[in-house]
Amino acid sequence: MAGRGRDPGRSVTSRVLAVLAAFDDGHPRLRLSEVARRSGLPVATVSRLLAELVAGEALARRPDGRYEVGRRLWQLGLLAPVNQELREVALPFIHDIQTVTGDVVHIAVREGIAALYVERVAGRGSVAVASRMGSRLPLHATGVGKVLLAEAPPGVLAEALANLTPVTRHTITDPARLLRDLAETRRRGYARAVEEITLGLVSVAVPIRPEPGPPVAALGVVTKATRPRVGQLVPVLQVAAAAIGRALHRTGAGPGPAAGLSAEW
Repeated sequence: MAGRGRDPGRSVTSRVLAVLAAFDDGHPRLRLSEVARRSGLPVATVSRLLAELVAGEALARRPDGRYEVGRRLWQLGLLAPVNQELREVALPFIHDIQTVTGDVVHIAVREGIAALYVERVAGRGSVAVASRMGSRLPLHATGVGKVLLAEAPPGVLAEALANLTPVTRHTITDPARLLRDLAETRRRGYARAVEEITLGLVSVAVPIRPEPGPPVAALGVVTKATRPRVGQLVPVLQVAAAAIGRALHRTGAGPGPAAGLSAEW
């Protein structure tokens, strides 16, 4: 098999996983040479594996020759518990919030020092945002990320503080300042990120807790930084987050209507 001389102990499965791992939020579409470079595999091996993955619809080949995640791999991803259960429970509430506010509404979980977005709903008039389903954004620069980072284990917090990469000129990159921001997030029960991930936008987020303890997810809204009464989004999110938490806690019970949401927010 091609490539055995370079890495004789590597199984076919590990090579396939290396090819798939070459794709991420920052590299959603790759050419053959790019997949080979990012996976560390010979071009001939990658070419064969890509052809097989395309035939199985795990990957798709675009007209320009680049490869991207295919239909079957996407469908399998949706079956992961972090996506399926949380999305099924939260989606009706997310739609309610979006209808009420007209803004982008999303839900995220923590994956390392990144916020993994498992659902996002936007309306026709919503602002353009960086998040999308399956994308990962830094915890320290996002509203949902700050909610999750505020109660993360010490090791995660230390890693995040050591990797405060600026996204915009407003991103908090000073560890002491971020620690104060996270303490304020815990105190008031919600987080704000003002133009830290996208200029001109502000995000507000709250924790989702099925039971006492650290949040399992965060629910957030992104809107224009100039929008008046942004603070009034908080109770809307808190009502929905509490209902999602109760629904997750009830084994086998689906969410009911997002009671308390009103167009008078």
